[in-house]
Amino acid sequence: MNLSPLQKARYAYAPKLPGMLRAGVENIGVSEGKETNSVADCDKIRAKFPNTYGKKEITFVKGKNTAPAKKQVVGVILSGGQAPGGHNVVCGLYDALKAADKNNVLLGFKGGPDGLIYDKYIEFTDDYIDQYRNTGGFDIIGSGRTKLETPEQFAEVTKVCAKHGVTAIVIIGGDDSNTNAAVLAEYMAANNTGVQVIGCPKTIDGDLKNEDIEASFGFDTATKTYSELIGNIERDANSAKKYWHFIKVMGRSASHVALECALETQPNICLIGEEVAAKKMSLSQIADDIADSVAARSANGENFGVAIIPEGIVEFVPEFSKLIAEINELLAGEKTAQFNALPDWASKYEFIKNGLTAESLKVFDILPEEIGKQLFLERDPHGNVQVSLIESEKLFALLVADKLKARKAAGTFNGKFNTQHHFFGYEGRCAFPSNFDSDYCYSLGYNAFMLISYGYNGYLSKVSNISKPAEEWVAGGMPITKMMNMERRNGEDKPVIRKALVELDGKPFKYFEEHRKQWAVKTAFTYPGAIQYYGPAEVCDITTRTLALEKG
Repeated sequence: MNLSPLQKARYAYAPKLPGMLRAGVENIGVSEGKETNSVADCDKIRAKFPNTYGKKEITFVKGKNTAPAKKQVVGVILSGGQAPGGHNVVCGLYDALKAADKNNVLLGFKGGPDGLIYDKYIEFTDDYIDQYRNTGGFDIIGSGRTKLETPEQFAEVTKVCAKHGVTAIVIIGGDDSNTNAAVLAEYMAANNTGVQVIGCPKTIDGDLKNEDIEASFGFDTATKTYSELIGNIERDANSAKKYWHFIKVMGRSASHVALECALETQPNICLIGEEVAAKKMSLSQIADDIADSVAARSANGENFGVAIIPEGIVEFVPEFSKLIAEINELLAGEKTAQFNALPDWASKYEFIKNGLTAESLKVFDILPEEIGKQLFLERDPHGNVQVSLIESEKLFALLVADKLKARKAAGTFNGKFNTQHHFFGYEGRCAFPSNFDSDYCYSLGYNAFMLISYGYNGYLSKVSNISKPAEEWVAGGMPITKMMNMERRNGEDKPVIRKALVELDGKPFKYFEEHRKQWAVKTAFTYPGAIQYYGPAEVCDITTRTLALEKG
């Protein structure tokens, strides 16, 4: 295999563990805390999880290991979209398993949950694991988006576990995957299978966090990768001085990525979906706000700028959400085929016009035609609009152009407005993990084994105090049910992990809010540069601005 110098160096990097995990497996004790309740809907969640609800939070401490000696055969899966550091979770889990007993086995089930259902796996060895240490991607065993949620699936998983003598399963995933982990853990307990289930918090979107989970892994690396690219574009914009760059970044359900990138790079504009929803802002209002920045900068002779747009922004706009809901209803069932069979856009528009309310048609009619057509592209598995396919960076650039055209006609704008469009998504999902994510993920995996060895089931691997140096991190676990509430999904009330949205009264947003008026008019760009792996700790081990502000 031909390796780059950086690959070779990263393979040799030794991730840092929390202080209490550094003494060796045999010297790690456990301290139990209080019993827990779910974040909401306690009675309903308890009824759904009678065997795993209300368990105690735990913290690992330096001390004698009192876990019963037992050979462990652990299965691990990667679930959902890629996030930098996933390989290190697997490596940390493997190293802890082998440190406890060289005869312990780690099976990697391939392609996500399907690997568990269809018995597709590899048994990890030192040589195999060593190829993936401190590297990005999920290619060690691949990932998948199948949901583990039906009794039939659980029965198949149980058969596979029995066949291989599996004692525990570690599910590395986001909020949906860890919701599935909680349901699977309850099934395993209710059916006395003896199989434990442990989750690890992953998502670059940053929306799997709470008072216990301070950050999901991958967010640090992804936002630093995007911020490097945005900084490069800012430098180019300030050099060429002729383009406004509209940049869409990942974040379907929350705007954490956009906010972090704004804190890192200080663009002229950054939209925060949660604020748009709270203020019930219309598309026209948002476009006017951006146009105000364009006009103010133009008056200073600066006909250039940078705007950051979160991927899911349109879902936060009340009028647009209503439009999407009506389109989903308009194309329900067989109506999609009827619509697709229409010969041209004119006839399709008549179909749309006759099916929408006057209010939603008004919103649809202000959309540029190419954006309107994107609302009728391929549906998701539930028959809904795939919002991620909407080019919102182009949408707002076009809406702003219309606003400025009207201002020019009225004699209130005399500048130039030329645009470039970008979407940063896949660029951040498989980057070489930062030192922070390398350390954090390795710790999550190592910690997951400790939870297994002490017999915990339905727990999330938890490493906290992570704004401090790794020596001061705190390792432990929390029942997944503590994070859950009931939500309406596909016409049913279901237990799910509550997504964490940007808090408008939180310190990261408040800092952004205090500075954005200045950034909107002045060129205050900052250029974070590439992720650094070697050098001073204040450069290489730096956390996100979000985490630094939250923990202050």
